[in-house]
Amino acid sequence: MISDEILKLTALELANLYGSKQISPIEATRAVLDQISRHNGALNCICYFDEDATMAMAGSAEERWLRGQPLSPIDGVPVTIKDLTLTKGWPTLRGSRTTDNSGPWDEDAPATARLRESGAVLVGKTTTPEFGWKGVTDSPLTGVTRNPWDYDCTPGGSSGGAAAAAAAFMGPLHQGSDAAGSIRIPAAFTGVFGHKPTFGLVPHYPLPAHIGTLMSMGPITRCVKDAAAMLNVLAQPDHRDFMAAPASAQHVDYLEKLDGSIDGVRIAYSRTLGPHGWCDDDVATAVERAAGALADLGAIVEEADPNIPSPQPIIEVLWATADAWLVAQIPEEKRELMDNGLLSIAQKGVSYSSEDVIDANVQRIELGTRMARFHESYDLLLTPQMPLEAIKVGQNFPDSRNMTEWIDWSPFTYPFNLTMQPACSVPCGLGSRGLPVAFQLVGRHFEDALLLRVARAYEQANPFAPLPFFAES
Repeated sequence: MISDEILKLTALELANLYGSKQISPIEATRAVLDQISRHNGALNCICYFDEDATMAMAGSAEERWLRGQPLSPIDGVPVTIKDLTLTKGWPTLRGSRTTDNSGPWDEDAPATARLRESGAVLVGKTTTPEFGWKGVTDSPLTGVTRNPWDYDCTPGGSSGGAAAAAAAFMGPLHQGSDAAGSIRIPAAFTGVFGHKPTFGLVPHYPLPAHIGTLMSMGPITRCVKDAAAMLNVLAQPDHRDFMAAPASAQHVDYLEKLDGSIDGVRIAYSRTLGPHGWCDDDVATAVERAAGALADLGAIVEEADPNIPSPQPIIEVLWATADAWLVAQIPEEKRELMDNGLLSIAQKGVSYSSEDVIDANVQRIELGTRMARFHESYDLLLTPQMPLEAIKVGQNFPDSRNMTEWIDWSPFTYPFNLTMQPACSVPCGLGSRGLPVAFQLVGRHFEDALLLRVARAYEQANPFAPLPFFAES
């Protein structure tokens, strides 16, 4: 099988071909490394790789498949790790020139550990803005990451490197993290699938103290089925995360529950999440079509707003004070090396009082309660994922929109970090500029399997469109 054909295969298709000995993990990994070599110079989505170590992992996987003893359904499948996630033997620099490159890098984060234990082949670390602070991907350390659909546009962030790599066929599996939209923003902007699990479903260590209960780790893939297979691996216990879900919640087989009817699933469709929201007409049209397609598949879809108060004041306080704490941990003499935007929002965070923070958390609890009551009537909420197509590269907010920060243009993401609900970004076509748009599904806590099943039903009826240039590289 030629390299380009291998690149188009999903993770589970690769595994099936490994089992029948039609291709090998070494061939698949070689194809991915060659794709990185061809396109990473332009995209800048992979910030670290060790080809010798990667090919050694692929060789070990090949030996297991030849013995008929794979470690998991994704044994030998190439995967990337976001450069906020600890990876033993590889530096985790977090997009910052303030991080000491020498390490020691002697521990895997839970996500990396579970992927390594499954036999997945680690092919590299993906770019992120400095400490993952914003919704686009550029940093003082690694520079600007670009969108494969349009090099003049951002792939979003903070898992922008992972999403760009997924869209550019640099392997089928990519690990991301999401504290205010960092999986879903880039998935929407690059036309791939991204799932932010229920908080605690995927263990996380070290849990970032400044954004603790906002953060979830999850998959970015080109299809829903691969995301389910990856979530089966990621959602396994790890004693280092004291806030992780109980083992009973982590023993769901998401692949087993993936296919099936969505008849009778109650879905509320909301174009704006209430009077404070907004969405460009081309995106709203595509999302409305997607809502209609789910109704055609048997779901009960109704227009209904949760009518939540604007959550932006909540995230502004929590995010700015978290960044203020983060910057305070950096030695003062190193702060001149940091992203000016991060320093600016940290300075804003210093101005908030302890009463401001407590009040924001009170409002956060009220928001979570409102959404829990809303889900008494509806199984899922469907919204646009991003209200606009990808913005220009090198900017934190779009031109001519009367905006001042990245959260101004991501109103559908951070509410569900605040409520800790599962949410996924599902590609649903192209906007007026020919760039990907997506809808979002949001569910009750620990009902991730239902989100994946509905997303899969939509995908089967409306296959996601890959980027032709990279499919035929």
